Order: sequence, then C-alpha cells, then structure tokens
Amino acid sequence: MITPRLLAYVAISVSCVLKVSSLDTFIAAVYEHAVILPNTTLIPVSREEALALMNRNLDLLEGAITSAAKQGAHIIVTPEDGIYGWNFNRETIYPYLEDIPDPRVNWIPCNYPNRFGHTPVQERLSCLAKHNSIYIVANIGDKKPCNASDPQCPPDGRYQYNTDVVFDSQGKLVARYHKYNLFMGEDQFNVPKKPEVVTFDTIFGRFGIFTCFDILFHDPAVTLVKDFHVDTIVFPTAWMNVLPHLSAIEFHSAWAVGMGVNFLAANIHHPHKRMTGSGIYAPDSPRAFHYDMKTKEGKLLISRLNSSSYDPGVVNWASYASSIKAFSTGNQEFKSTAFFDEFTFLELTRVTGNYTVCQKELCCHLSYKMSEKKPDEVYALGAFDGLHIAEGSYYLQICTLLKCKTPNLRTCGDAVESASTRFEMFSLSGTFGTQYVFPEVLLSDSQLAPGEFQVSSDGRLFSVKPPSGPVLTVTLFGRLYEKDWILKASSDLRAQAPGVMLVVIALSVCSFSWFLE
Repeated sequence: MITPRLLAYVAISVSCVLKVSSLDTFIAAVYEHAVILPNTTLIPVSREEALALMNRNLDLLEGAITSAAKQGAHIIVTPEDGIYGWNFNRETIYPYLEDIPDPRVNWIPCNYPNRFGHTPVQERLSCLAKHNSIYIVANIGDKKPCNASDPQCPPDGRYQYNTDVVFDSQGKLVARYHKYNLFMGEDQFNVPKKPEVVTFDTIFGRFGIFTCFDILFHDPAVTLVKDFHVDTIVFPTAWMNVLPHLSAIEFHSAWAVGMGVNFLAANIHHPHKRMTGSGIYAPDSPRAFHYDMKTKEGKLLISRLNSSSYDPGVVNWASYASSIKAFSTGNQEFKSTAFFDEFTFLELTRVTGNYTVCQKELCCHLSYKMSEKKPDEVYALGAFDGLHIAEGSYYLQICTLLKCKTPNLRTCGDAVESASTRFEMFSLSGTFGTQYVFPEVLLSDSQLAPGEFQVSSDGRLFSVKPPSGPVLTVTLFGRLYEKDWILKASSDLRAQAPGVMLVVIALSVCSFSWFLE
C-alpha cells in the first residue's frame, strides 16, 4: 500500500484548479474494440510497419470517437492494447513505442507534433480529441532511456512501460499513467519503481486512471478513491473473463458499487481469448454494458452519469453476519475448487432455506427462495478465506451462491455460462475482516441485474425484486490487501528453512507471476 511517506514520490497529473464541477452530469462513452493484431514474430518489424498497423487500429478508433462526439459524449475510453495488440517480447514491442512526456510540459501534440521527437500516435490522438472536442483515454507504450548511473536500468538502456494517456477536448496531454501491476506475459514492459497515482480534473468531475490487473490491488486503485477522492475511474483493459467471480462486467460493476465511484471500463473484443465485457457503471447500478462472445465486431456504449461522487454511506460488512447464529441444516460440507481456490461448500437441497458455511475466519450466511428446485441443476453456498496464488497472488474472502456445472458436486466452482433456475429472493452476508467487499450478481448468459439488488448498511447483499433471469452467481468478493504482504513475508521466512526446497520454488514462481501480472 502507499504510505504517507511514499505519497511524496507519487506521480500525479492534476490540473491546477479547484475541484469544482460546473456540469452536474456528463455523457460518457466506452468502446469495446476488435483489435487488429500484428503477426507473431521474433524479429522486430520496422517503425513504418508498426505505424501502419497502429494506424489501422486508429482508423477504427476514430470511427468510434467521431460517433461518440456526435452523440454528445464528453469523454471516451478505449481499451488496453487497443492500438497495437499483443504477442510481443521486449525487442519486438520497441518499434511501437513513443516517448511520452510528463503532462506538466503543457503540450498539444496536434499543434506541436515534433516537440518531443517523432510521436505520430500521440499527434493523431491529440488531433482526434481536438477536432471532436472530446476527452480521449487510450493505451500505448512509453519508452524512457536510462544508463549505468541508474542501478535498475535494464541492459538495453531503456525502460518500457504499458501506458495510459489522456488528451483533453483541446488536444492537450493531461494525464500519463504507467501500469504498476503487470499481468503474466507482459515481460516486454517494466514495472515502475513506485506506483503512480494519476488524476485529472475536468468541468465534469475529478478522474483517476489505472489499467486492467491493477484493479485487484490496493495501489493505485484504492488510493485514488480513498485518498484522492476521484469521482470517476477510467479503465482501459484487456480482460480475459474468468467465471464464476472474475467476469469483466461482473467484477467491474461490483468494484464501482463497492468503492462508490463511476467506472468506465473499455475492454478488447476478442472472443477467442474470452475477451469481451465493457461497461459504464455508476455506483448504484450499471448504466450500460456489453458482453458478446458470438460476433467479431466492436461496440460503442454511451450513457449519462452524475459528475460528483456518490456517497453510499458506511457499510459494516460483518455487522449482520456477526450478529446472528449459524444456520443449521444437517447437510454435509464438501470441498471444491473455483479458479484454483479450494472453497468449502454446502449444497442447497431445498427450494427455500437458510444456510451457513464457514472457512477459517469467514462464515457466510444465505437465505433464499427458488421458484422451483430443478432436479438437473445444483446450487451451492461457498466460502473461501485464503491467499489466491494462480495468475497473481492476493488474499481473498469470498461468500458465494453459485450454480454448479453439473449435478456432480465436484463441478461446483467450474465455469458456468447458463442456467434455468430462477430465484424469488436471496440475502447473502459474511463475517468479513475487511471494508473492501465487492457485491456481484450475475445472471444466465452473463447478464447483469441493474436495480434488482441492494447492499444494506449492515453488510447484506439482498434482492429487492425477483431477479429478471436465472442466477449464475451471487457473490460478496472481499479483498484483504494487508494480508498480501503478510503472507509473502511469511513465505520468504519459510524459504530460509531447510527441507522445503520444492515449496520454496513453487512460492517463488507464484510471487514472480504476480509481479508481472
């Protein structure tokens, strides 16, 4: 986490104005982009070939930007990797990179394109923003030279960063963010020495920015909301959906609710890699979302949002669950895995009931009523309290009602995309040891349920009307950020003990994959 001392080193891009919104509402746009990918090669292409590919993607983005502006949008968010795709190593990404200056240089690339060298991508984005009078959020690559005076300088003499840029409606570069939590396989990029907390002020609120895997960690995501009081997050992402709990629209909309901010998520559209799911999410309900595994086309979403922060009130996530006795059903608990985490489950054997299941410090309580109990569909209540170590390392507490893939209980936690069982009501709570809990409701065929559930001040996630479709999962997804580091330190101590070499190796690999995202 970012401590007060470290905040002095945080890179912040903020216009020097008071945080006063002259617009009470604004129109937001996000574009789910079907990116044109480069050919996979181990030999770097020429700069001209790289520019040709990027301009093909920019042609598509230009169509979305122009359309959004004509519909009155004030800001548009485009995806991570949306200009050049992926399948790069450190050398092959280099022709696609540009030197992106600190926004404090007061630069409009459209007006002064050669001020910081050859920067045609920044010039084009700047001109698109200026000519359409719209803020543009885009993701490109930054390069920064270094030398032997810097002990961390890479052997090739440069840092390379996965970078978000923001151009205002005059075409001015107003924000630059270097992604901190890189995902597995992003070894073409460097991790910044310190997490950057980047904000920019507009006449329609204060905005913060981070990228994809960053959302699962405290810095910079939580810091932006808690310490810098942003109203809206802009979120370029290349998100691969992972059911049952980390589908894009499911988790991103839940983060907006849990943190009490607007959230503009623009995903890549590439169904072959399970990449789809973009949205415009308000803290009380999704405003627009898109999930499409069938077609190959991109999608533009537009919706109006309130400019100022939403105050949901303080939620004590453990209050209700800690005040009641465990429900006794006589059902036998069983273990099963969801995204490599071993949950403790109870099968829901009746059409209506009250259930409790516990794991370590977490007890999850569920009250529910189905319209009918279908013999070919099994639902279970699950609890997980532990360190997740697949495709990243982070501590979770999760209470979940979910549909099992088949009637075989060993499939509870497997990815499921459709259901036919309808619920008349549900109420889910847990004895969480964190204030950071994100409430998810996902219906059959990966649909959200706007306006159909609420969170109470005592920590219950409950339906306010019968859900409009069959339920896939109802989940309280808790993050204990402070335990990420406690358990890592514990692992490091164990690594010094004799006779545990195989365990040490496994933990090191997991820690390394988290570091790279």
